[in-house]
Amino acid sequence: MTDLPVAVIGAGPQGLAAAAHLLERGLTPLVLEQGSEPAAAVAEWGHVRLFSAWPELVDKAAARLLEPTGWAAPEKGYPTGAQWRESYLAPLADTLGDHVRYGATVTGVSRKGRDRLVDADRAEQPFVVHVTGADGTEERIEARAVIDASGTWRRPNPAGADGLPALGERAAHTAGALGYAVPDRAHPEAYAGRHTVVIGAGDSAFNAVNELAAIARDHTGTKITWAIRRAVSTNTFGGGEADELPERGALGVRARKAVQDGSVELVTGFRTERVDGATVIAEDGRAIEADQIVVLTGYRPDLGFLSEMRLDLDPTLEAPRNIAVQIDPNLHSCGSVSATGAKDLAQPEPDLYLVGMKSYGRAPTFLAMTGYEQVRSVVAELAGDHDAAARVELELPDTGVCGGAGVFDDPESTKSGGCCGTPAPSEEIFTISRAPITLS
Repeated sequence: MTDLPVAVIGAGPQGLAAAAHLLERGLTPLVLEQGSEPAAAVAEWGHVRLFSAWPELVDKAAARLLEPTGWAAPEKGYPTGAQWRESYLAPLADTLGDHVRYGATVTGVSRKGRDRLVDADRAEQPFVVHVTGADGTEERIEARAVIDASGTWRRPNPAGADGLPALGERAAHTAGALGYAVPDRAHPEAYAGRHTVVIGAGDSAFNAVNELAAIARDHTGTKITWAIRRAVSTNTFGGGEADELPERGALGVRARKAVQDGSVELVTGFRTERVDGATVIAEDGRAIEADQIVVLTGYRPDLGFLSEMRLDLDPTLEAPRNIAVQIDPNLHSCGSVSATGAKDLAQPEPDLYLVGMKSYGRAPTFLAMTGYEQVRSVVAELAGDHDAAARVELELPDTGVCGGAGVFDDPESTKSGGCCGTPAPSEEIFTISRAPITLS
């Protein structure tokens, strides 16, 4: 099978980096990208500024591949998604050339002549990747290994507090009253002079609140309500100055200021049950009447096209079992999450690896540099360099995940489960009635 390519699913940051590492190791990559352009998902949130600095956003093998073209790595600053894509990801894809195929949707991965049940000579058979082209044409591509870097962007978590779409959520999305993307202050039309409710409590929600607050400053009559499941605690607004990624800490600081100065109304202990048009109703009967709903409650992996693969995933996170305990927000607080490599990501299906955002399953706080270390290690393992695969070449900053066991999603608790060091805001600023009320 050595003459076959390594199939890489997804032409995002980790997929493109994997291709660069494969070429450097003398292996042939074939990157299969569903979109019509490289880093298509990044293009959809191009207005959002990353909280990682430029040196943390460029893979070393990719840089080595690009340098002969005259490309130079940006040395400082925090790019937007669009700048990251334009200045690094798109040139990298161009350099990879025919190793990247666009409009190629992977619909299934299996072993040649073997379904999931068959043991006989399984590992000796090539992978068969089923692909549907943009014109609907179907084909099978044989590969010696598969690196799944497809991410989670196309699978946002729903608004429903039980992990399922809230009643009426799909209809609201179809009608355009509910979306899953961070608003863009450069395009305020859907929000200016209107009432928007943001559902979610992570970095994307911080970004949304900050973008909407900027729109509100320029457009009178703009109202913002921010609904979160938990109670306010020391970790509601992230790590602040304690976050080793200062721009990420600043996101939460700005969001907190918007709540304190009254630009944003914070509603706590709000567990969404139903959506009626643009009205959100909680399990306890409280309702928020709005014009627009923005749902930013995280993402989850698409495992459907891997149904014929033998996987060992954590039952909670849907992440490779060997890394789940390190990244589960129910089990740890800030602290440093160890770098993960081929050994941690290996599956019962030999030569199949989940990398990038997808490797974290439903867990938050994935960093680009984590993914670059993953693909470096995985490609070294595929190339037979087991020493390099086992070596750790990355030191991660504190993650700022401060859930802590038992309090991460408990609306009754105001205790911090972690070490992020911003003080708890005063009660008079954030207390809100938990009786059934209507916010309009």
